[in-house]
Amino acid sequence: MSIKLVEYIWLDGTEPTRQLRSKTRVLPVDEEPGIWGFDGSSTNQAEGHNSDCVLSPVLATYDPTRTGPVPSILVLCEVLNVDMTPHESNTRSRCVDVEEQYEDQESWFGLEQEYTLLKDGRPLGFPVGGYPPPQGQYYCSVGASNAFGREIIEEHLEACLLARLKISGTNAEVMPGQWEFQVGPLGPVEASDHLWLARFLLERIAEKRGVSVSWDPKPVEGDWNGAGCHTNFSTKAMREEVGLCEKAAASLGERAEEHIVNYGADIEKRLTGLHETASYKDFSWGVSDRGASVRIPWQVAQEGVGYIEDRRPNANCDPYVVTALITETICSALG
Repeated sequence: MSIKLVEYIWLDGTEPTRQLRSKTRVLPVDEEPGIWGFDGSSTNQAEGHNSDCVLSPVLATYDPTRTGPVPSILVLCEVLNVDMTPHESNTRSRCVDVEEQYEDQESWFGLEQEYTLLKDGRPLGFPVGGYPPPQGQYYCSVGASNAFGREIIEEHLEACLLARLKISGTNAEVMPGQWEFQVGPLGPVEASDHLWLARFLLERIAEKRGVSVSWDPKPVEGDWNGAGCHTNFSTKAMREEVGLCEKAAASLGERAEEHIVNYGADIEKRLTGLHETASYKDFSWGVSDRGASVRIPWQVAQEGVGYIEDRRPNANCDPYVVTALITETICSALG
């Protein structure tokens, strides 16, 4: 009988930051991957005396990490209770509800995922017991003295494209060993699904080289940039009607504290008012201002239509939570 390998992927219940989990199932090649179970007591999602949780597939795609003769697919799942209701750790379920509630506004997201590559506990490019030259030469850099880990980034980009994820670019970031990839534009749920799968592929590709991926928002203390997930957002009206981008940006300030609490753990370590951030204690928006909470790109201000960039979400944020909250806040304000 012909078979295929199915990698079931889900988010666990680890707090304050969810972790990716996965396991492999061997199925007949013509069988659709259905629901499966796992031990929730080992993933912070159940007690040992009642440990069964359910994996419910939501997105299946080609698996570029397995290139052998046996067909292989990746299956992103959401976690359910055994009565088929959403598990309390299932943040995707609420994101789906919010997207459906405001679907007439046609929200789009572009997510800029920053991360840091670590070897032996140090960012790539950091010498043993010391520091590299100050940041300034590393952003969008080339050359062995400036860019560290490019082979991982290139393989990751190709893997995402083969998996039909909507990855839209990559670049070296401001700190050595720090990189970024972008996903979108997509709706709230699809953008979040694709980002989680892109994170999974990055972890697997780095794993082969003994390199760890850090989503820590401030992996190195001192005069070094943190790692965020800058979140670009627009509605159909913002893309077509002059003046709504400013209204959308201002609306985020009305629920600023709620957003900060939901934008990733240890956000106060990154949003200090330095290193291209606004303080987590304050809210601001401005045109072409990377020191503001929310930036309106200069061309958007010039043309009057387009999108805004919320610069506050952390690299370790849950995109389901972030996209749902931004969609709800802005779409309710724009009506």
